[in-house]
Order: sequence, then C-alpha cells, then structure tokens
Amino acid sequence: MGSQSTGAAWRGFASDNYAGVHPEVLEALSAVNVGHQSAYGDDVVTEQARSLVRAHFGADAEFFPVFNGTGANVVALQSVNQRWQSVICAASAHIHVDEGGAPESVAGLKLWTVPTADGKLRPDDVQGQCFDMEFVHRAQPGAVSITQSSEMGTVYSPDEVSALAEVAHANNLAFHMDGARLSNAAASLHMPVRAFTVDAGVDLVSFGLTKNGAMAAESVIVLNGDRVQGVDFLRKTSMQLASKMRFLSAQFVAMLTDDLWLRSAGHANAMASRLHDGVADLSGVTITQSVDANAVFVLLPEQIASRLQEQFHFYTWDQATGEVRWMCAWDTTESDVDDFVAAVRGEIASSA
Repeated sequence: MGSQSTGAAWRGFASDNYAGVHPEVLEALSAVNVGHQSAYGDDVVTEQARSLVRAHFGADAEFFPVFNGTGANVVALQSVNQRWQSVICAASAHIHVDEGGAPESVAGLKLWTVPTADGKLRPDDVQGQCFDMEFVHRAQPGAVSITQSSEMGTVYSPDEVSALAEVAHANNLAFHMDGARLSNAAASLHMPVRAFTVDAGVDLVSFGLTKNGAMAAESVIVLNGDRVQGVDFLRKTSMQLASKMRFLSAQFVAMLTDDLWLRSAGHANAMASRLHDGVADLSGVTITQSVDANAVFVLLPEQIASRLQEQFHFYTWDQATGEVRWMCAWDTTESDVDDFVAAVRGEIASSA
C-alpha cells in the first residue's frame, strides 16, 4: 500500500478500523469524565447502556462490555463450550483467519471450518459437521458461529439466521453471532436488530461499534441465558474486564441514542454502493460479491491493483486470485469515493 504519513490526514479504503472516532462519541466520553463513578460496571453510565441494549435486543439481554472484538469472541465462545468441544464456522470467519488463533490458543477450542463462496454458512454446512458425535477421537461440535455482516460483505436475512438456529439447536449446539459489523447489517436489512438476532434464535452476540465510529466499544450480549454460562467470570479471566467501564459504556450510549449507530453504518453502506456503481461497468473489473453492507470485493489485474495501492490504502484479499477488498467507513465522503473511482477508471484506461 502507499506510504503513510503520521502527521497529515489521509484517506483510504483498507478498513473501517482506519477511520477516527465520531465527534458525538468523543463528546460522550468527555461528558462522563467528571467526578467519580463505581468501577467494573457498577456505574450509572453502564446501567444506561444496559437499558439501551435491552431496548434493542429484548428485555432479557445481558450486556458485557469488553475492550476488543477478539476478546468478545473468545469470551462468548468459551461461555457456550467445554474445552473438548469445537466451533463450526465459515473458512473465512474472523475467528479463524484474523484473530491470531486466539479462539484455539486462548479458549482451547477447535474450529471446524467450512469453505463458502460468499462467507455465509448454510444449514447443510452445519449438519455436515455433526458427525461422530460422542466419538472421543473427534473434537465435539458445541457451537455454530456466523459473522453478520460476513467477512465477504454479505448479509444474512432473518430467515437464513433462523434456519441456521434451527439446525444448530436440533443438534444441541449453541448459536453465536460475531457482530463486529452488526450495525451495517441492521442498516442494510432496514429492520430492528432483534429481528435477526434474538427473534431468529441467536443465543449470544459479539456486538461491536469500534468499526462504526467508536474508539474501543465491543461487547458480549447474552440473549439466551439457558445456553450460556459464566460470561462475567470469563470476561475477567480473559483480561477483558474494564475497571473504568463507564468510558466503554458511554460509547454504547452515544451510538444507541437517536440511532447514531444506524446512521453511521447506513452512510458507510451507501458509500460502498456508490463505489460499486462507479466501477461496475468497467472492463477488467469484476465485482465478486454482493455489496450488501460496506465492503466491495473486486478482481483487478495485478498491475492495476499495485499502481492504485501506491495512491490509496486497500488490501489484497486473495493473493492467488488478485481479489481486493475496498471498505467504506462512517466518515467516507462522496468525494473520497469519486476520487477513487476516477483513479480506477484512469488506470483501466491507461492499460487498455
């Protein structure tokens, strides 16, 4: 990727994690930085966040703020598995390819991965891993984990989530949703988040806002307490319990109030759609995935991708095929997109 200045602002399409913190979130952090509050979640800000989470996820939802998404996933998966058990997930799942082996090395859980073309599991994928049950030589499936929106930028419909929940529960498996970009999925689906989580049979969610304009706001949300155990203890032993929790919780309050989380995610999604539309007609550019959320996956000639990466930051997703990923964020502007589209068009034209 192109050179990076530490002093000047620059724009890119590598990751929504590259974006800064939303001004309203910064204001919320400043507002709670007054006086003393009880530590470890016994504060009024965290209680306010709990109420907002319950308003979105249901009256029985339990809210556990943590520092980062990997921590949220490790704590969540530990809470629904024993050490001899395993997790069924897509081969592209973040827990498999982007967490440094933490679910396996920290939680001690084997991951049974299933190749998928679009990052989404199907019921047959789950059922296909439910064999040799009670066979001591195979790590026993204990949970299914899906990502919403997926690593390929695709979004599960409520019916797709329900179908996976049905097959998971029929095999006595817990059902976990990695929601680092849950906001983008909710904005894409135009429906309440509970419609494709608790109402669709999800047992627990890793719900994150860091990719959507927060600074360090991730959480585990328990939706079905009958299948989940010990999140409060696991959060501590996994080094994810914040002492000054009000600063994590304040970000959830800011984002979940007046639908800031949906407005920010909806904007990121709209910028991805604008980017898609700007390059979809170009010869030599192949859009490889449905643009459901804030990601655009594209096949480009290697030399064109390399030249573009000298000007803009973005990742090569698949080194073998040359597929690249372009991510839009809450602060991506129409000008950012249009400038990038113009550069792509220029490189295509010069290579013709």
